[in-house]
Amino acid sequence: MDQRSGQKRAVEYLYPPIDIFDQRNLAVGDGHTVYVEQCGNPDGIPVLVLHGGPGGGCSPAMRRYFDPAVYRIVLFDQRGCGRSRPHASIQANTTWHLVRDIETIRQTLGIDRFILFGGSWGATLALVYAITHPDRVVHLVLRGVFLMTQAELDWFYGGGAAAFFPDLWARFVSAIPAGERRNLIAAYNRRLFSGNLMEETRFGRFWANWENALASVHHDGPLGESPSEYARAFSRLENHYFQNGGFLEEDGWILREKHRIKHLPAHVVQGRYDMICPPVSAWKLAEGWDHCHLNLVSMSGHALSEPGISAALVQVMDQLRP
Repeated sequence: MDQRSGQKRAVEYLYPPIDIFDQRNLAVGDGHTVYVEQCGNPDGIPVLVLHGGPGGGCSPAMRRYFDPAVYRIVLFDQRGCGRSRPHASIQANTTWHLVRDIETIRQTLGIDRFILFGGSWGATLALVYAITHPDRVVHLVLRGVFLMTQAELDWFYGGGAAAFFPDLWARFVSAIPAGERRNLIAAYNRRLFSGNLMEETRFGRFWANWENALASVHHDGPLGESPSEYARAFSRLENHYFQNGGFLEEDGWILREKHRIKHLPAHVVQGRYDMICPPVSAWKLAEGWDHCHLNLVSMSGHALSEPGISAALVQVMDQLRP
């Protein structure tokens, strides 16, 4: 298919809105409940959708990448975000808590093995879960790969992406005194967890807007302000994870442990002009993985809603149908 045609008609490739057949608030321990929903075919192929962030939450649009007659689509809001409670909480909220939550969801729903479908941080979480529980994964479908490395954080919060968006970068750093700008993640952390709701919300918007503005290759100016409640939760959770290196035991842990999942089939859909998660991470992940197919999508950035990205992901999921 011609790429321009695919981008023009991407929305047409998404399945129509899909109704939920099951939703619940699942207690997962540590005082947390996570929102879980199922849609599509109750007897279909299970696919677990992992949203980005951390802290992004799932949305109805995420259901529309799957044939509802074929797939049993499971979505959930990770700890602290979306409809999960307590909202914006970082207590007992680490990558390993989320891995445990996925296991709780899998067991509660009576699923043996499933396809993992995740983008950005959702791709990170999918990889960490698969490395930890490879026997529970049928296939990995990843988008906008983020390996949770210091190099990736330095790119986005240390001036790399700023070389392409100096105007937006200036706005992001202007909120921080000059003496604290050598470590913006730490500087924002102090403000996102100050205990002052107004200050946390204000800096949450600065943090979220920097990322949102760079998500699409079609960016042509600053986006509107993120809703205050969403921005605060998203920014607190994302900053908390980044401040702690994703709670992985060492930098580069995912690539070090990749050998545990190299027997699994995978598809990686990556925007060639992704300014948030540059394609080099997807390339390193796919390198030497015989069962991994990497698709570098031209004229596409980071967002799930990028036309070329959407078309490619629907095509992958259609290919995986029996």
